[in-house]
Amino acid sequence: MVRPLDGITVVSIEQAVAAPFATRQLADLGARVIKVERPGAGDFARGYDESIQGQSSYFVWLNRSKESLTCDLKSPDGVAVVERLLETADVFVQNLAPGAAARLGLGAQQLRAKFPRLIVCDVSGYGSTGPWSGHKAYDLLIQCEAGLVSLTGTPEQPAKVGISVADIAGGMYAYSGVLTALLQRGITGEGSVVEVSLFESLAEWMGSPAYYTAGSGRSPARVGMEHATIAPYGPFTVGDGAVVLLAVQNEREWKSLCEQVLGDPALATDERFVRNSARVANREELNALITARLGRLDEAQAVSLLQDADVAHARVNDVQGMLDHPVLSGRGRWRTVGTPGGPVQALVPPATVSGVEPRMDPVPAVGEHTDQLLAELGFDADGVERLRRVRAV
Repeated sequence: MVRPLDGITVVSIEQAVAAPFATRQLADLGARVIKVERPGAGDFARGYDESIQGQSSYFVWLNRSKESLTCDLKSPDGVAVVERLLETADVFVQNLAPGAAARLGLGAQQLRAKFPRLIVCDVSGYGSTGPWSGHKAYDLLIQCEAGLVSLTGTPEQPAKVGISVADIAGGMYAYSGVLTALLQRGITGEGSVVEVSLFESLAEWMGSPAYYTAGSGRSPARVGMEHATIAPYGPFTVGDGAVVLLAVQNEREWKSLCEQVLGDPALATDERFVRNSARVANREELNALITARLGRLDEAQAVSLLQDADVAHARVNDVQGMLDHPVLSGRGRWRTVGTPGGPVQALVPPATVSGVEPRMDPVPAVGEHTDQLLAELGFDADGVERLRRVRAV
């Protein structure tokens, strides 16, 4: 099967989440991704937990379909191996500590001077320039600095997002940036530099609350599972104790909710609730009315009424509920992927391209492909032994 990125080689000095997420998606599309890891422990994300057959849940998620090469980048011989890989590579991705790549001779401009067709993607916390270029950046730090934590949680207590949203945002922009650079190279024949900052990635995702704050002079309130600027939009407990989330996005849905679910068509034109801004201002009264009605129904009855009324709604699942969700099984979204600890189930990438089956190859062990890759680079057995003797690989 031909995949969109067949024939593209990516070399990545990566760790944790953002860069590995970007390169895994490139691998999904057929790119050959060579992951450069430290000898011994490898990517420190391998040690985050042991939850998936003795392996890290983060690492298994982010690193399928890659080849692992161990190199000591503090060794000139180790750096020389990476440079030999880059002679024929199409893309280089790195998310080392600020300034580390340049100190190794692997900075973006240094590499572009040597390899004009190479696309270099640098992922950092706050960018390579500016007053915070040297700051360390982890996901929760970025969530705090970008203002996201001020929006999540309850009025009394802020909370972080429960997944690595800043890293994921950065990884997505690195992925799309590399794809864009590959398209550009197809036109110009020249490589380019893609720079992605986790802070700027999450700042982009903060667009709606940013405009709301700039325009109104106040930040959106923290309202738990409710929506700060739309109502009714949040969880409601039904008669059997289950929780159902309503999400009324327009006046048609509001009218339908009043007529078919609440059984009170007059509410649709009640001055307290006649438009979304009024409903937000009178949220407590509105929620009390909805809770009183839904409290007389069990979950099945409530869901059936909402479905018939064409009002958007959801159950409030836990993670196991997501794993067991009928949409994922019904649409055939699971595949078996090999790992050093045994096979696991993995989700097919969300973007389905007609005629293309995504690559879903195994997660590598640390250094699993080192000897094979060194042989491809022209090292004979004595050369490989020398590199191992000096601990360069």
